[in-house]
Amino acid sequence: MGRGKIEIKRIENANNRVVTFSKRRNGLVKKAKEITVLCDAKVALIIFASNGKMTDYCCPSMDLGAMLDQYQKLSGKKLWDTKHENLNNEIDRIKKENDSLQLELRHLKGEDIQSLNLKNLMAVEHAIEHGLDKARDHQMEFLMTKRRNVRENVGGGESATQFPAATTRDGYS
Repeated sequence: MGRGKIEIKRIENANNRVVTFSKRRNGLVKKAKEITVLCDAKVALIIFASNGKMTDYCCPSMDLGAMLDQYQKLSGKKLWDTKHENLNNEIDRIKKENDSLQLELRHLKGEDIQSLNLKNLMAVEHAIEHGLDKARDHQMEFLMTKRRNVRENVGGGESATQFPAATTRDGYS
């Protein structure tokens, strides 16, 4: 015995609407997967619920970006304007720059240095020495400020705190 036809109109009861949406969405995703496997079709499905949640499916043989590019090419509809293309290029450039900086940071930490040639190793050594000099300079400034503050506070009746003697680059006082 078959089911009777239903009238296609908005379901007024919110609970029934949510249940129907969920069942039909799952059915659509299932059918999209089936047609992909059975007919070797390239399928993309994007569903937005009324509450803003998104469900998507894209066949395994193609990513969604490539699918949208193909749609744009075949339909003649512009999905991306030049502004979006420029933003995409900028994102790619920043990603490459980030990767480069991450690699440089690993080199400064002493990781992945086997791949460096002599010139690059010397540049890393120079950068580390420069950073170390700056850190020592800052440490000296900090200690001098602390000593000055202690001397000023000694006159005010507070006890003096002992700080270690500042060391030079070679480790001597």
